Amino acid sequence: MKTTIKERNMLINLRGDKSRSEVAFDLKITPQMLGAIERGDRTPSLQLAKKIADYYDTTVDVVFFGHLGHKMCL
Repeated sequence: MKTTIKERNMLINLRGDKSRSEVAFDLKITPQMLGAIERGDRTPSLQLAKKIADYYDTTVDVVFFGHLGHKMCL
């Protein structure tokens, strides 16, 4: 599953003024890996996706799928 422009923008927007290196260091991954995820070249493992979502204090659904979950769960 490739990340779409919408999800790519979400990751970049969530990062805000922080550098890719700073966020990658906090997540204990390389800046290259974070860049590949942001570009949609790599799909993170479920564990890493959860770690990223927790880092930004949101959910995996919001970060990687651009919504708050399935309409039946809301």
